[in-house]
Amino acid sequence: MTRTKKGHLKNTLRESLRMAVDALKANKLRSILTLLGIAIGVFSVIGVMTAIRTMESSITSGLNVFGSNTFLIQKHPIIQMGRPDKSIRNRQNITYDQFEELKTRAKLPKLITVIDGKGGINIAYEDEKTKGVYLYGGSQGSLRAINAIIGDGRDLTQQDIDNYRRVVVLGMDAVDQLFPYEDPLGKDISINGLDFNVVGVLERMGESFGQSQDNYVIIPITIYLERFADMRTSLAITVEAESAEMYDKTMDEAIGIMRSIRKVPPGAENDFEVSSNEELIATFSSFTAGVKLFAFAVSVIALVVAGIGIMNIMLVSVTERIKEIGIRKAIGATRRDILTQFLSEAVFLSEFGGIAGVILGIAGGNLVAILLKVPAQIPIDWAIIGLVVCSVIGIGFGIYPAYKAAKLDPIDSLRYE
Repeated sequence: MTRTKKGHLKNTLRESLRMAVDALKANKLRSILTLLGIAIGVFSVIGVMTAIRTMESSITSGLNVFGSNTFLIQKHPIIQMGRPDKSIRNRQNITYDQFEELKTRAKLPKLITVIDGKGGINIAYEDEKTKGVYLYGGSQGSLRAINAIIGDGRDLTQQDIDNYRRVVVLGMDAVDQLFPYEDPLGKDISINGLDFNVVGVLERMGESFGQSQDNYVIIPITIYLERFADMRTSLAITVEAESAEMYDKTMDEAIGIMRSIRKVPPGAENDFEVSSNEELIATFSSFTAGVKLFAFAVSVIALVVAGIGIMNIMLVSVTERIKEIGIRKAIGATRRDILTQFLSEAVFLSEFGGIAGVILGIAGGNLVAILLKVPAQIPIDWAIIGLVVCSVIGIGFGIYPAYKAAKLDPIDSLRYE
């Protein structure tokens, strides 16, 4: 393409943009209603995708509850839709003895811990009481398994576990409620009427999905099972591999030992579940994939309807500007110039609505981030896809009006009243 042709095309596009803006100003209501369809279509897909992207980002960190190179062994699936079937309900509980046997027999894991918990626990210190705290029973290393870090004091030790010591590690919510003005270490608190000595305080973790991650305390699993558990209690065993390379081998060894401990017949399915961070994220992603597909389908319908509106406004525009087209052809404009002018105008009109939809979609989608108090996201890829789709809509539904304008006879156009 020569420099002259490039300059001509540039001038044509600039003039088309000016005419598109003039058309918007001249027919405000008609243009707004037309662009509203494009904006709504783009808003729906960008809004949903932004909200899902925000949740996925938080899920990636929020569901990363087991630590790196770690998997969980428990009785029930960690994510269940509806009631579990009879075969799952009838599984035997995972007991502390089974945990200890796994810990003794397994050679590959870096760490094996056990944990269980229950909510609605009352904790008191002198005249101060909590509004309800989650109580965990854990073993040595359980804090590592749930990505918690000691901020002050110490973690639970094996001696605490073996000797059924009444010691407790506090999350920051309990500290804020019970010890707003003093150091909790060494103090005795009451958990459902039993005295426990505070030996550690956890670092503050903040909120995830609008829920506090600090509203819990941890006591030795042995005293937990003795005083707070019931016949329905089934423990969750967390296994950490030495490295990512050893992850699969460690999992295979743990599964084999658990099958042996629980006397699962050869060839039968496991009577326990093995879950990992990757599986949790994959499960959530499979769910959001359906939501994305639905949102995309709705958006396509909205955009097609909006495209029909674009075609309608361009046909009206061609009819209103027949004499203008005749004058332009009379002074030298070619069919290609007219085609480019009206096609560009359709694309510009579509893009105006698309840009508005992208801005509103990102803002609306990030309301989820504000409500759930998670980092906001800007889905650049989907924003670009949205604008490209708008261009396709503009070209697809603007081509006929542009072609019709380009075919007009200049003599008949000049005579048109």
